[in-house]
Parts: sequence; structure tokens; C-alpha cells
Amino acid sequence: MRDAMPDWRLFSTTPAARELALAQIEAFSKQVPVLYVILGSNAVALAWTHWTVAPFGLVFTVPGVLIALCLARIVVWKRRAGRAMTAGAAQRRLLTASVIGPVLGVIYLVWALSLYDYGSPTLQAHVIFFVGITVVSCIFCLMHVRAAALGVTGAIITPFLIFLLTTGDAALIAIGINLALVSVAMVYMLLVYSRDFAVMVAAQAETQRLSDENRLLANVDSLTGLPNRRQFFSRLNACLDTADGPAPPFVLGMVDLDGFKPINDLYGHFIGDQVLAEMGLRLRELASPNIFIARLGGDEFGVIILDVDRSQAQAFGDRVCATLQEPLAAPSVLAKVSASVGLVESVSCLKAEMLYERADYALYHAKQHQRGRAVMLSAELALEIRRQHAIEQGLLIGDLEAELSLLFQPIFDVDTMRVTAFEALARWSSAELGPVSPGEFIPLAERSSLINRVTQILLRRALAEARGWPDAVKLSFNLSARDLSPAAILGIVSIVEKSGVPSRRIIFEVTETAAMRDIALAEESLALLRRLGARIALDDFGSGHSSLTHVRRLPLDKIKIDRDFIVDIEADGASRAIVKSVIDLCRNLELCCIVEGVETERQKAILSGLGCNVMQGYLFGRPISAAAVPSALARTMQEAS
Repeated sequence: MRDAMPDWRLFSTTPAARELALAQIEAFSKQVPVLYVILGSNAVALAWTHWTVAPFGLVFTVPGVLIALCLARIVVWKRRAGRAMTAGAAQRRLLTASVIGPVLGVIYLVWALSLYDYGSPTLQAHVIFFVGITVVSCIFCLMHVRAAALGVTGAIITPFLIFLLTTGDAALIAIGINLALVSVAMVYMLLVYSRDFAVMVAAQAETQRLSDENRLLANVDSLTGLPNRRQFFSRLNACLDTADGPAPPFVLGMVDLDGFKPINDLYGHFIGDQVLAEMGLRLRELASPNIFIARLGGDEFGVIILDVDRSQAQAFGDRVCATLQEPLAAPSVLAKVSASVGLVESVSCLKAEMLYERADYALYHAKQHQRGRAVMLSAELALEIRRQHAIEQGLLIGDLEAELSLLFQPIFDVDTMRVTAFEALARWSSAELGPVSPGEFIPLAERSSLINRVTQILLRRALAEARGWPDAVKLSFNLSARDLSPAAILGIVSIVEKSGVPSRRIIFEVTETAAMRDIALAEESLALLRRLGARIALDDFGSGHSSLTHVRRLPLDKIKIDRDFIVDIEADGASRAIVKSVIDLCRNLELCCIVEGVETERQKAILSGLGCNVMQGYLFGRPISAAAVPSALARTMQEAS
């Protein structure tokens, strides 16, 4: 604050000095016209009282010039009023005022004293009053510009005091002493006010700085420098809500990084943050007045594109994908990620949340079917969205206890031709929608916490059925990624403990994709189930980002080879080689290998030749109801014997 207080540092470039100059010029501009009106009025009054006794030049020419100068200065200040001004311009104007003020004060004093000898004692008293009231007016009107006020006071009071003290008149000497004391008091008040004004301006500037900083923190993502989620939705709502009629069309985009999570898990959050910062920098370079880009959280970004058609928006989405897939170098690591983009054209009748959901679905479709590409929401995808909404609503409001059911598909040991386990398969017959396939409702339930409710309902029902099976027949039950959360896994443990089914008869299946979402969490949760006595199977092995790291870290007992490798195994040598490698891996790690999707005797023979003896598929049995399980078991036992 000390840099902001001294008025004479009129060319200081410190932020405090610039803020003070702007505040001074704002206050000063309101008082300058008043000052010149007072000076002009006093000059007219003094000239009028001396009109008959003083020379023409002193009562007409000089005051005419002074009044014209006052009017000119009023016009200048009025014309500049309300205009935006830089701190440098404000400092220059204050310096000008600090020079003009004392010069004009000296001119007024010389003119007044020139009239003193022409008048009677009454007119001489008027001259003294004129000088005193001029000093007081200047101090009060210039109090926001301390240098100007002190300059005027010094230029008038000092010579005027000398004049009064040298007259030899006791009354005038007393007036001079009184005026000196009053001037000292007013100068003191001026200094105090000037200091307090500077402190107030500095405090306001600091408050504004903190306010701007808080606003920045509230609206900007600190890691990437992009606008944050809050600012994104504010901008999105602004694009949709216009007071002048329908909102101009725009395109909403969602961007999600592909392959970021493995980098974050492998190298840690520090490197992950550097990757996000680099991605943010690349996206900032793509932004423009018509393209607003924000970070929504994690590795997800939002885009609002104005004044474009579908083809232009698609081209921009492709450009985003191309820009983000360029390799990036971080300390001690060379990383590469890609991006998928979902795009949707604005619809004026939709709220921001609904439009965002459509873009999110386009992104979801891109990640599932065209990873690393930009997908524009089509009419077909829009129909899928409506179907998705209907399914989600059905899951939310439906009586799932009554509507959910299970089918059981046998898993065979082909050496003994006996059923070793039944895999529980979810089915849902909605009261509103009718039968809904698991491929539709399970992914939607997994996108929310609804999957935990579905899992618990089905697990209780599956365990109740398994309680009546032979002890050697196990229950295989699928878990989703959300089922591996600490709260969900504790709920699963509680259901198992209350079921009366020995945990050694339970196999919990988890897909590679579910495990990859958070490998550390999956490892911890599955280890808890393993300690309970249950067995763990890695499902759909080979369908996702297959990694021996997962096999090594997870507490596994079984690996299930995805059915996609079995479809062409009769003709495709590569498929046979892959399956053989996985079978050998399981044997070396002492894990049970289960092959899914076996439908022909030829496939069974090939797999047996490769060393696999546990299989599942339509060849051995289609999914059946719980009521049909006992007869299926009896039939296979009879056939085996």
C-alpha cells in the first residue's frame, strides 16, 4: 500500500499506483467543474465590486480571461467524463492538474492583490475574503489529488501571508495568523484524508483481486487452464436460453481420452496429471471465439461449437481426435493416448441436461464401436437413446424383485461329462417394456448404481436355488465393475454368509474390462471374496486389453476364454494358436481354463486336443430355468454313468 499513497509518484507503474490514479481521476472529475464554477463566480463578484474604482483592464480583461479559462476547463472535463481511461492517461491528467492548479492560483492571487490598493477598506476586505475563500475551495475540491491541493495552497497562502504580515495593520496581521493556523489544520486534514483514500483504494483493489481470483478458481480448471464444468454448463445454458427467440443452432461435443487410465495406473497420478495438462494445452490451441472447450472432470472434456453445420462439426471432431492422438513425451516416459468424440446438434426444445445426455450417448457409442473416432448423433442413435431412457426408467420404477429372473447354463467337464457348475444368467421381463435382453439392461444398470441392486437381488435368488443342488455342483455368478466397490463387496459378502451355501461352491466371474477400471480396487475386493472361500474367474479373457499383469495381480482360480476365439477355431489356425497359448498359460499357473461358446462336436474335439477339458456352450446345454436344473443334472449323471 505504501507505493499507492504518495501522489507525486504519478508515473509509478506499480499496480497500487495505477489503481490509485484511476480512483483519483474518477473522484476528481466530479469535483473539477464545481471548483471552476466557484473560481469563475468569485472572479465575477470581485470584478463587479471594483468596476468603478479600478482600471478597465483589471476589472474586465483579466477576469474575462480567467472566466474563459475556467469555462474551457469545464468543457474539457465534461467531454472526457464517462470515457474509459487507462492508468497511464489518468496519471498524466493528474500531473497536468498538479501543474495547472498552482499556476492558476498564483494568477488569481496577483490579480486580487492588484485590486487591493484601488478600493475602500470594505473593498479591501472583499479582496482578503476572495483570497481566503479561493484557498478553502481549492483545498476541498482538490483533496483527492494531494499534490495539486498542496501546490495551490502553497502558491497562494505563502505570498498572501507575507503580504498581510507586512501591512503593519494589526487586524490584517491577526487575519493572516488566523488564516495560517486554519491552513495548517486544513493541510493536516488533507494529508489524513489522502492517506485514508489511498488505503481505501488499495483495500478495494485487493478485494477485487481476491474476487477475480475466486471467480477464476470457480470457473477455470487449475490443471489444464481450460474452463471447468461449472463454466461449461453455464455457457451451455446461455446458448439454449435466449430472450430474443429461438437459440441459434450449435453443436455440443463430448471428448473422452482412450487409454489414459492405464497410463495413470502404470506411471502414477503425477505423470497422469502431466498427460492431462498436455491434452488441455492442445485443446486450448483448438479453441476460438466460436469454439468453447472445457474440462468436465477426469479425462473428459466438453465442446460447444457455434455457427457450424454437421459436416463442419464432424470435421472438427476428427481434428480433435487427430490432435490428441499425437504421441506426447513426459519425463522418463513416452505416452500415447487417443480420444473418442460424441457430437450432437442442438435442439431448442431440449434442456441442457438432455442435450448433454445425447452427446454423452454419442460418445459412449463412439467408445464402444468406433474408438478413437468422432461420432455425430444420428436419427438411429436418437432412437436408441429413447429406448435407453425407457429402460433406465423401467429399472428405476419397476418392481425388480418380481420382474428379474435367472436362467442357468451348465459348465461341463468333458472328461467325465458331468456338470461342474451352472452360470447364473440375468433375465428381465419389464411390466412396461416386456422382455429386455441382458445386453440392453445390464450395461445401462452398470452405468449407474442400479447394478448393485440388480446384483443383490439376483445373487440372493441364485444362492437360494444353489442351496438345493448337489454339493459338487458350483454356482458361477457375474460381478460388474461397480460391484467391486468397498460398500458393494461388503453387501455381497453379507448375502453369501446369510445364504447357507458354502462359499467354496461359489465362483465369482469378473470381466477384464471391469477389472481394468481400477485394478487395485479389483485386486483388493476379489481378494476379500477369495478369503471368504469363494473362487474367482476372469471372464471374457482376450476380448479386451488382455494383459498378463491382470492375471498376475488378481487372485484368480479360473480363466474363461472368450467365445470370439471359438467361432472360427475349426478353420482359423491363429485362433487355435491363441487358445492353445491360453490353455498352456493356465496349466503353468495351475488355473482352471474354461472355454465359452462351444457349439459343435468339431469345436469340442479341437479344444480337447488342445488340452481343455472344461467347456460351456449350446453343445452342452442352453440356459434353463431353475425348475429345470434338477432334471438336467439327473440326465447328465445318467448319461455319464
